[in-house]
Amino acid sequence: MSVYKKFAGQTLVYGLSTIFSRLFNFILTPIYTGVFATGVYGIFTTLFAYASMINVVLTFGMETTFFRYLNKHEDKKQEVYNNCFLVIAFLSSLFLITGLTFSTYFAKFTLNSDLSNLTDQKMYIQLLVGVLFIDAISVIPFAKLRADGKPFRYSLLKFINIGCFVGLNLVFIYVIPFLIQKGYGAAWLSSWYRPNWVGYVFISNFAASVLTLILLIPQFLQIKIKFSKALFSNMFGYSWPVLVANLSFIINENLDKILLGKYLPQSIADHDTGIYGAVCKLAVFISIFNTAFRLGAEPFFFSHAKNENARKTYATILYYFVLALAILFVGLTANIEIIKHFINSRYWVGLNAVPYLLFGYVCLGIYMNLSVWYRLSDQTRFGLYISMVGAVFTIIMNIILIPKYSYIGSAIVSMLAYFIIMIISYVLGQKYYPIPYNLKKMGSYLLASLVLVYLSFWVFERNIYIGNGLLLLFMVSIFLLEKNEVKKLLKGN
Repeated sequence: MSVYKKFAGQTLVYGLSTIFSRLFNFILTPIYTGVFATGVYGIFTTLFAYASMINVVLTFGMETTFFRYLNKHEDKKQEVYNNCFLVIAFLSSLFLITGLTFSTYFAKFTLNSDLSNLTDQKMYIQLLVGVLFIDAISVIPFAKLRADGKPFRYSLLKFINIGCFVGLNLVFIYVIPFLIQKGYGAAWLSSWYRPNWVGYVFISNFAASVLTLILLIPQFLQIKIKFSKALFSNMFGYSWPVLVANLSFIINENLDKILLGKYLPQSIADHDTGIYGAVCKLAVFISIFNTAFRLGAEPFFFSHAKNENARKTYATILYYFVLALAILFVGLTANIEIIKHFINSRYWVGLNAVPYLLFGYVCLGIYMNLSVWYRLSDQTRFGLYISMVGAVFTIIMNIILIPKYSYIGSAIVSMLAYFIIMIISYVLGQKYYPIPYNLKKMGSYLLASLVLVYLSFWVFERNIYIGNGLLLLFMVSIFLLEKNEVKKLLKGN
């Protein structure tokens, strides 16, 4: 079997499950933006931005370390599994105790000096702490399913998690109000139900995480409470740069939403944060594609590293990954007038941020693929350096641009930060772990996609017919240029 067919097959299973799960979750976006005012959605956006950064710290880079050390020490797979889980369990337990103990303080901090909803905010914090604890300790059991070649069980559990989360949201937002209106148990339901209360989002999330934890019990039972200090000393040197790199990446992904609340006037802070959080959801399709790719690619890259033609394989994979990203970039922009209906019309004022966010995710996807060089060569410190450059750029430029340009400034900064780390990773990778990427052709496709997006979005003012005409022209051109080479690859030539 062609190595590319094998890679495509592995990625397809994770990709489809990720895409459908995220799209299933995405149906909540029009619901949330329709039910919650922009200010309320802003609070929701801010808390989940904090949660994303905390989650990275709790996992301590152990997911990547797990895959690396499984292939590096094939005779110590159980020890690797034990160590990775126990490190996360220890950190998560400390976080759980701290988060619940100081939930009042955290609630005051995240409210940006508006203490009118302190009681509710404290409850949101407590539920979110529980979710983060459960999700963190579930990371390595999920990774083990991927390492053991059980993509279908992995996908099933992810589907159940998101199904529970979405289902409970629909119950709280639609079913219970319907039952009250029709008089079914109205007295009891009305005694505790709060219409349009954002707290139900956090309750649903917590319940879904608990259910997933229960379903992962078979994987938890395979863990032995036996910690190898000698192995951990080696793993630590690999994992902590991954941790800092991941944290720096998450800062770029989420800190802008937090800084909007801090550097805009209080009268518009939650409103603009809500607008930005909603339009960010419209860029989620490329993010989904990147995540789906990573889930399939990460185990493959590590297991394939010892093959003679590994570097050529990595170069080919990135080449076609870039083609797919370029098509997605043009396609999503061309159809923004359709996609915008996934959020309420009061959020459409932020649509000008979407092209910047989309191209930022394109650069991020390429960076994720390029980062294989420092992961495989055990030089994860470079991932730390690269990501810190991106994080520092994000923080400084957001502080400068937010007061003047609000969320448009944040979108531009996000795009530039991902572009910078992509370029730095390529340059360093070619020096320390050279891979024969076809830079000229990839750059040409990316440049063409940028031109088409500019024409579609700004010159032709989001005209859906002209935009899709440009998309069709782009796709036909790629097909004619690449069809013969793709046939050769699939045949294993």
